[in-house]
This record gives sequence, C-alpha cells and structure tokens, in this order.
Amino acid sequence: MMVIPLLVAVTIGLVWLLSVGAAQIQVVDAARETARAVARGDDSGSAAARGRRVGPAGTQVSVSAGAEEVVASAQARVTGPGGIFGWMPGVTVRGEAVAATEATRGEQ
Repeated sequence: MMVIPLLVAVTIGLVWLLSVGAAQIQVVDAARETARAVARGDDSGSAAARGRRVGPAGTQVSVSAGAEEVVASAQARVTGPGGIFGWMPGVTVRGEAVAATEATRGEQ
C-alpha cells in the first residue's frame, strides 16, 4: 500500500528536477540575450530588463562592459514544490555569457 505514495513522491521530485533544468536553460538564455544586446550598443539598463523578461521569475541580471567584450551574469532561485518537498531548500541557478563588442555605425 505504500507503493503509490512513494511513486507519487518520486514523480514530484523528478518533475522538480526537470523544472530546475528548465530554469537553468532560461537563466543562460537571459545572460546571453543581455550580453548580445549590450554588445550591439543597447544601454545596460534596457538590456538587463530584456534579460529579466527572458529568465524565470525573479531573475537577477548584472552586466560588465569592457572595450572589447561584454560579460552578463544571470541568476534565479528555484524553490521546491509545496507539500511533500516544501521542506527542501531552494536551488540557485546561474548563467554567464560573453559577447564581443560590436562596432556601432559611427565607429565604422
């Protein structure tokens, strides 16, 4: 009789792991989108806002722009599903992207 609750708990755990994996992909996409936008010449504030829209809820984005490259970092916290796994601490997923600075029209 304990088999079904155990299977449900394992299934919920696997679904949570899939959501962590999906959040990791979204965070990497957010960092990449931010780095590309700043490298094209967009201001860091609007590029970071774009990255936050691409990432999962609560994504934090930071940008470091140099003369030749732009580094963008993104992170988000993924909490465990309620109920059975509500006691588990959340996981922070992080992503970083580097893009070469592109010449703007005035610099060509």
